[in-house]
Amino acid sequence: MSDRTEQPTDPDIAILRIAHQPILDSQHAIFGYELFDRSGGNAPHTAASDAALLFNLLSNADGEVLTGRKAIFVNCTHQTLAGGHLELVEPGRMVLEVPPLPDDNASAEDIEAYLQTLQEVHKRGFRLAFDQSVLTPAYASWLPLAAFIKVSIKRFSPETLSRLTNRVQQVTKARLVAEKVETAEQFELASRTGFTLFQGYWFAKPVLITGQTIRPAQAAVIQLINLVRKQASTDEIEEVFKHDPTLSFNLLRFINSAGFGLRNEVTSFRHAVMLLGLKKLFRWAALLITTSRVAGGSPAVGNAAVVRGRLMELLASELLPAEECDNAFVVGIFSLLDTMLGLPLEEALAPISLPPTVTDALLHGTGLLAPFLRLTLACESADEPVFADMANTLQLSGDQINWAHLQALAWAEKITD
Repeated sequence: MSDRTEQPTDPDIAILRIAHQPILDSQHAIFGYELFDRSGGNAPHTAASDAALLFNLLSNADGEVLTGRKAIFVNCTHQTLAGGHLELVEPGRMVLEVPPLPDDNASAEDIEAYLQTLQEVHKRGFRLAFDQSVLTPAYASWLPLAAFIKVSIKRFSPETLSRLTNRVQQVTKARLVAEKVETAEQFELASRTGFTLFQGYWFAKPVLITGQTIRPAQAAVIQLINLVRKQASTDEIEEVFKHDPTLSFNLLRFINSAGFGLRNEVTSFRHAVMLLGLKKLFRWAALLITTSRVAGGSPAVGNAAVVRGRLMELLASELLPAEECDNAFVVGIFSLLDTMLGLPLEEALAPISLPPTVTDALLHGTGLLAPFLRLTLACESADEPVFADMANTLQLSGDQINWAHLQALAWAEKITD
């Protein structure tokens, strides 16, 4: 992610604007971050659009939010909670901010109807945050589920705040979060009246991160969904990712995101597929289909990346162990991400974790896989001097290289049939 503000010209690229604001404890140590969508747009909320928003927020949060084990607060609509896509998100670090029902005159029946959904989300381990509405008699059934209650302290007098915090301490163990703290006096007031967490401009304004996300080909996502529904083998599913570099890019970015909550980085497609499992993989693909590119987008760049990946894999198989052959494939398909995203390659690769041999080759032209990349580019551009030099360096014959190139072209061609 970056602070770039250019609009992409490629319809397969979407602009994301995500802000985060810290939530601090009484010692001014960071307890967590609240994430906000700032991408704009007036499309109506649906379960799918809300889930896609949550997916984008968690998959594209910047490094400051991803590092450490701080809590992540995300606003959710009731459509999101009921949509089932929260199964993609590990609950450990998550706090879901749940609004009151949109109708100020919501009936008791409406409020109770949402209670079961909230209970199910709570049982899965998600912490829930509500605003001060949860303290009214109408929402009494929601109150036991609250881990946090957020209160805009500007709206209340000191006396009212004191009564409110006393009530909270009597009826729930939820922590009180003072929102919109803009002065030292407001911080002192909130601390004095029982608040233990604080958020507002006095500490920090939301930091806006602007970036781009690439949409995978719709056909590839549909193929993935069909394989998952047939309970295909890991090998078959892995092949889909090898055929579509944008799909594999999104997978590795997601599996290492704040939402998935892993402690160790995942750098291979096979490992990612096995960790997700078929059920989560299906939901992830279903979300991707909502933002996948429509017919008419040029497949030329993606096709070239697939050829590069396969050619590097085949060349490496002559000389390197299987793990490095997988890494060679990744180098090939990600070597055109800068073109796909319209970003410098270092910036394009920043959201995902990759092995050192991959980043060395892509960003510095050094390391074990760099000669294979140079040879692959020479094949693509018919650069005979570099071809001869790299073939000699790797001790590969012209026949071996040309045969591998033909195989890579044929393999990539299969996806357009």
